[in-house]
Amino acid sequence: MRRYDWLREIRRLDPERDFLRIYRITATHEFPWDFTRALELALYRTYAVPSIGRLLAGTAELTDRTQKRYDDTALLLDAVVEHGFDSEDGRTAIRRINQMHRSYHISNDDMRYVLCTFVVMPKRWLDAYGWRRLSAHERQAVAVYYRTLGRHMGITEIPQTYEDFERHLDAYEEAHFGWDEGARRVSDATLDLMAGWYGPLAPVVRGASMALLDDTLLESFRYEQPKPAVKRAVRTALKLRAKAVRLLPPRRTPHYARQNPEIKGYPNGFRVSELGTFPTTDRTASCPLPHGEDTTPPPA
Repeated sequence: MRRYDWLREIRRLDPERDFLRIYRITATHEFPWDFTRALELALYRTYAVPSIGRLLAGTAELTDRTQKRYDDTALLLDAVVEHGFDSEDGRTAIRRINQMHRSYHISNDDMRYVLCTFVVMPKRWLDAYGWRRLSAHERQAVAVYYRTLGRHMGITEIPQTYEDFERHLDAYEEAHFGWDEGARRVSDATLDLMAGWYGPLAPVVRGASMALLDDTLLESFRYEQPKPAVKRAVRTALKLRAKAVRLLPPRRTPHYARQNPEIKGYPNGFRVSELGTFPTTDRTASCPLPHGEDTTPPPA
């Protein structure tokens, strides 16, 4: 295979009909490391919405059991990517996600915003640090993938195109980003977790992570601005990595999130049905969409 063969295949596919195939190629062949970092940042951004950050602090999952929460979130989302919406594991993952979310009072607006971060942040990360940018086919397929996931989660008034997702994300952040003490605790715990993966290099990694946060996040969490030299060094290193990756041969086999070294809580394997938390409140948590062989979403 040559470096751009996967992109050539993507361009032969229909992003409305073949969105899952395109998303798998993009996330697990072309950019597995980048998508992991971008989705970490996507979830991290949601803490800066006080209603979300406050709720996460109240559950204590991200402050007291940070590694488990990280693992479970990544693995549940990954199960849908790997197995599809109509597979047993995919349906189980969505059911678990819905069971957890519906045990709390989470507004549709907040749920829709979180969905927007999954669509927008990978594209923005790759614009800045990827070995290539997403093609129009990929941007459309990503939007359709998360439109479909959102419908399975019962989210309403979902944006239709990538541009719609991006406009909604920017407007929501402008209207809602702000300070919350609980959200700051969740942010600190998350940064400590990610830095802690690197042992004695933890302080350096934490500083590098801070350098990747934009001013709106730094202001919302009341962090000090990283030194300009640190920002330049971190961003230059990521751009150099991208140039090196561009010279590598394409990945022939997919790399899923369950294979990431950051997943540390299940050394002996896991069952999708046992991931996550099991709140005592019992509300309807099944997927709101019927399942069959066709996972193509209805026309926009």
